[in-house]
This record gives sequence, C-alpha cells and structure tokens, in this order.
Amino acid sequence: MKALNKETAQKVQRPERIIQFGEGNFLRAFVDWIVYNMNEKADFNGDVVVVQPIEHGMVDMLKKQDCLYHVNLQGLDKGEVVNSLTLVDVISRALNPYSENDAFMALADQEEIRFVISNTTEAGIAFDPACKLDDAPASSYPGKLTQLLYRRFLTFGGDKSKGLIIFPCELIFHNGVKLKETIYQYIELWNLGEEFKTWFEEACGVYSTLVDRIVPGFPRKDIDAIKEKLQYDDNLVVQAEIFHLWVIEAPESIAKEFPADKAGLNVLFVPSEAPYHERKVTLLNGPHTVLSPVTYLSGVDIVRDACQHEVLGQYINKVMFEELMETLNLPKDELQQFGKDVLERFNNPFVDHAVTSIMLNSFPKFETRDLPGLKIYLERKGELPKGLVLGLAAIVTYYKGGERADGAPIAPNDAPEIVELLKNLWATGDTQKVAEGVLAATSIWGENLNEIPGLTAALKSDLDSIQAKGMLETVKELLK
Repeated sequence: MKALNKETAQKVQRPERIIQFGEGNFLRAFVDWIVYNMNEKADFNGDVVVVQPIEHGMVDMLKKQDCLYHVNLQGLDKGEVVNSLTLVDVISRALNPYSENDAFMALADQEEIRFVISNTTEAGIAFDPACKLDDAPASSYPGKLTQLLYRRFLTFGGDKSKGLIIFPCELIFHNGVKLKETIYQYIELWNLGEEFKTWFEEACGVYSTLVDRIVPGFPRKDIDAIKEKLQYDDNLVVQAEIFHLWVIEAPESIAKEFPADKAGLNVLFVPSEAPYHERKVTLLNGPHTVLSPVTYLSGVDIVRDACQHEVLGQYINKVMFEELMETLNLPKDELQQFGKDVLERFNNPFVDHAVTSIMLNSFPKFETRDLPGLKIYLERKGELPKGLVLGLAAIVTYYKGGERADGAPIAPNDAPEIVELLKNLWATGDTQKVAEGVLAATSIWGENLNEIPGLTAALKSDLDSIQAKGMLETVKELLK
C-alpha cells in the first residue's frame, strides 16, 4: 500500500485564490469538495491555502500527505445507492500561524488571493479585546482576519481591486453581519484609521451564508476496507452524506466569480438566507444538538441507531415535529416535508454519525439552535417544550464527565471556562445549584435563563430523574 503524497498521486498546481480558516472534517468535505468540483467542471482554476485557526490542530497531518485526501460520499441519490471516493487535491498548503506567522501574513501580499472562507465553530466569531495588532497571531479568528486585511491594504496601497470576498460558514444567523461587526471592533481598538475602514467597506464583501451537509468525519469502522480499495494509506479520509446545500446572501456578480452553479452544485446566491437558515437550524441542527447527549447517555452512539430505537426515535420525532416545528412560520406542509427529509438523512444507512462528534461546544449550540424555539414554544403554547428541556438537562449531565453505565467515557469538549463552571457546579452535589448556576451563566446565554417561567424547576426535575433512574428511563417517562 502506497503512502499518499504528491509523489504517489497526481496533484495539479493552480493559483492560490482562497484562504480557508479551518482544517477540520466539515470544511474539507464541503468547501474543498465544492472547490474541487468547480475546478473540474467550471474552470475555476483555484487552490486553497488552509490556515489552522487555533494553536493545536491538524495541519501537520495534512502536510504529511501533501494536503491530499479522499472524500467518501455515501447515501441515496434519487433512489440510487452511491458510495464514492474522490481524491481532493485543491489544498495547496496548510499553515499554522502560531508557528508560521510570517508565511500566514504573507498571504495578504498575494495578488491572486480573492476569497476567505471560514468555519471556526459558533464560538469562533468573537471579539477578544486582549488581541493586539502586533500579536503573532491574534488569538481570535476575526483578529487574525483583520491583521491580514490591514496588511493587504498596506501592501497594495489601498487598491480597491485587491479587496477580498469573505464567506463565513459558522452556524450563526447572519454570520457575515456578526463577522463584519467584529472586524469593525478591531479597526477601532487598533486605531487602523478611516482610510482602511473605507477600503474594507468598499473593496471587501463579507457575505452571510448557510451550510448544510452531515459530515461524520473519519470512517474508523471502514478505514481498513477503504485503504484496501484505494491502495493508499490515507489517514485523512473524510466521510459525508451526498446531500449538500450552501446558501450565500450575495449579489449575482459574486456568483460569477464563484461559479459553483456552473459545476452543477447546490450552491444558491440569494437576496436573503433567513428563511433557509431558520428552517435548517431549527429542524436539523436543533434536534441534533439535543438528541446527541440524550442518545449517548442512553447507551447509543450513532445517530441512525437513535432514530431507529423504539424509545429514542419517538423522542427525536417529538422534538422535531411536536416542538420545534411549532415555532416556525413557514407553510406546515413544507415544514413536514423538510422534517421527513431530515429524518431520511439521519437514517443514511452508510454513515455512522457518532453523536459525540456533534457535541463539541454543546452549550453555544443549544443557545443558537434550541433556545429560540424553547422561548417561542412557551410563548405560543403557555408551557415549556419538555423534549427540549430534557435535551438541556442531558447536556448539563454530560458535562458532569466521568463514565457511562457501560464504562464508555464522558468527555465534554467546550470552552475551558464552561467546562470549569460545570465541574464546580456538579461538585456541590446539589442539582438545584447546578440548574440555577447553569441558567444564570450570562457568558453562555447573554441573559439569566432562571427568569424564564418554570425553567429552573423543570431542569432540576430532569436532572434529578437522570441521576436517579438513568437517561433512557427518563425519556420513557417523558413520552408517557
């Protein structure tokens, strides 16, 4: 079996036209796969430079394979079974700005760079006032991007033809608006001047986007068979479903520069991404966020198995069709169909989507994906949505850490201050204090959720039930 690198596999060199903040499974199976298809089918002729947004990541693994890897798409396409392997060769380089800052900043000097694409999780688009212009690099993603933009402004003397088109893919509504606001905060903090601010406003475009593709990631179960089939020792294979959707709120002129539609891809340039965003975040990501801890603590590890489970399947249907769907304003038949499509995707027979892979940053995810629905449901129905409250209780319980009943590890992965908060709250041994403390964390929610009528008592009740009877029995009681 051959090593996978540019000596053993073909790698075309193209102009570097995209800077990509993020090297994880999603961007490699979604954005880089899309760029690959644009190169193959629409003469885009562009490569991607990957920038690792945090200090520890995967760029060393990418470098070891000369940034080559395969995307394994699996599922049903119009009733036809698809199980394909595609060698994606569009990443030209991978940089760690914490150890290669000069090379990172030099990207600003490359004339052919035109796009910046990012996925740094919901927590990534944030303003950190501790960042300085001369940090190497700034700790936050928007800080790094502002450093890069300012360097480009200086290098090209404010030439407006050298502006950049920026597509954030973080799952935040109006992610482009949020990113732009944060860049303005850095322009002000660092006193970068009106001339640069005007150049940024007039030469650059920051466009809100919505992304949709389930990406389970590295196929641990199938990797030996995949390597045998490929005859390459590829340790960066990324598995994904066939379905993909990228909605970009940008004018037609941008679509001409990024010709994904000409490659036959489901990439839409639209006047407003709002209706697409609300539907997707509420009915796909919302259920994902709560089903994952409920499922894992019930002893089930895969999304599909949860959907097909006698008890957990009913819970997922309740959250999606009886609770979250009731909070949307689109036509009911359209929502019902979308919900059915989502369940079909969850049930993809090929993709073992581990629920633990969904649980990174669970608290910020609940805040953006489920909390709005919880509030609207309460407002419309006069009662709390019990499935969503139980989902929050499951997240809180998961963040207690330790082991599952069968000995499987419970290892929360979130901002250190959130993990520390939960550790300290659980150390009290008092579920009332745990419930009140979590809901009072304005750093997570932006408000004190203890003020939502009945939520503190309902959360405590669910926490007590999970501690006393276990997760699955608690779900059963909910469904009675």
